[in-house]
Amino acid sequence: MINLTINPDIKKGKINRNIYGHFAEHLGRCIYEGIWVGPDSDISNTNGIRNDVIDALKEIKVPVLRWPGGCFADDYHWKDGIGPRDARPVRINAHWGGVTENNHFGTHEFLEFCEMIGCEPYICGNVGSGTVQEMREWIEYMTCASKTTLTELRCTNGRHSPWKIKYFGVGNENWGCGGNMRPEFYADQYRKYSAYVRHFPGNSLKKVACGANCSDYNWTEVVMKNAAQFMDCLSLHYYTVPGEWNHKGDAVDFTVNEWHETIKKTQDMDELITKHSEIMDKYDPDKRIDLVVDEWGTWYKPAHGTNPGFLYQQNTIRDALVAGINFNIFHNHCQRVKMANIAQIINVLQAVLLTDKEKLIKTPTYHVFNMYKVFQDTESIGLDIHNSDIVLQQISSSASISSDGKIYLSLCNLSPTSPIEIFSSVSGKPPLKISGTVLSGNMNDHNTFNEPEKVKPQIIPDIKLDRNKFRAIVEAKDRS
Repeated sequence: MINLTINPDIKKGKINRNIYGHFAEHLGRCIYEGIWVGPDSDISNTNGIRNDVIDALKEIKVPVLRWPGGCFADDYHWKDGIGPRDARPVRINAHWGGVTENNHFGTHEFLEFCEMIGCEPYICGNVGSGTVQEMREWIEYMTCASKTTLTELRCTNGRHSPWKIKYFGVGNENWGCGGNMRPEFYADQYRKYSAYVRHFPGNSLKKVACGANCSDYNWTEVVMKNAAQFMDCLSLHYYTVPGEWNHKGDAVDFTVNEWHETIKKTQDMDELITKHSEIMDKYDPDKRIDLVVDEWGTWYKPAHGTNPGFLYQQNTIRDALVAGINFNIFHNHCQRVKMANIAQIINVLQAVLLTDKEKLIKTPTYHVFNMYKVFQDTESIGLDIHNSDIVLQQISSSASISSDGKIYLSLCNLSPTSPIEIFSSVSGKPPLKISGTVLSGNMNDHNTFNEPEKVKPQIIPDIKLDRNKFRAIVEAKDRS
């Protein structure tokens, strides 16, 4: 048995809704076939965007969406993706599969998609192969209300009023695919480019600097030391990769040992955030700068028979657990972590949706997003676990309270074999009622186009409230 005490009087900070953000890159079938099918498609769509995708993403209340990359961002030139679609240039997607990119999904299509699902756009600009002028003109094109040559071009292309853009990334992974830069060089490049990321009247941008890859603490040290005063956010990328980077494990056919390896590597996110935050605290003790984990999730070898450059993988109960662990970590670091973006939203890596022509399925990870959406903009509160460290290795947890006084508790059972009996109490005023949902199944269970609802949330049937105490069983391989 594990004993928990929830203390609503201990407030730890607001859980920013953007922790539940997403990421869409021009990679594989994420954009084309996943989001965009074109207005002439037989698949039900609105202005070329899939209606089933719109409905599914609205349900989980996607707060923010990052685009156009990823590595693709530092090879993307925004003027390729505006104007009549049949006149847009065709390019090679050199990063992902060497396929052609027809640029039918560009600035207007992306921002309309964000409006359709009700989320904030997060644009990632091109530092690696782009120019300062190109980045500055893109921002004017999107956000300026004055009559200029660029805004007249926007009007000609069908958009008269400017868009509201809140987040703008100055490059992506510039330590790697975004230019193989040293942190000293990137810090200077960031200072230069960010000076031209303009706040046009009526729109204020949060500037996101390219942060570290995993545990590259020197990158954080150098960039913060030299450019902190010019940034609003700093990114961090970390993927859960069982096996070796060049010999990744399988998404579905894995062993109990690989389960444990995946869980352990996922939990490393806590140490990464802690150590990067400590460095940020040296240069930003007031926590003005947000830490943005804008790429995270599982990364396995591509599904058999698919283009390896498309990074298509299935999604099991194990992935649902990875999502829950990360959310709990983000909750517990809510004073610094203000946004996170899972990679990626559809058909790529740890996707919440998978499509096959007109068919769509919701993955176990999708259901975790749906279950956890109640945490958006709530207040993280005290949660004490009265057991040994050995027992604590079996669970991941967090708790919060909403503005109307509702208390939310998340628990992840990290064991693939052992259920957990939870005995919990709530300090202060006792709750009036209690309910819960659980996502469970066999270790390798996943949804397919033949069995689209094999894994889905269920109501917890036997949870009971006695004044301010309750007891519940958290089965192995589940989330409640």
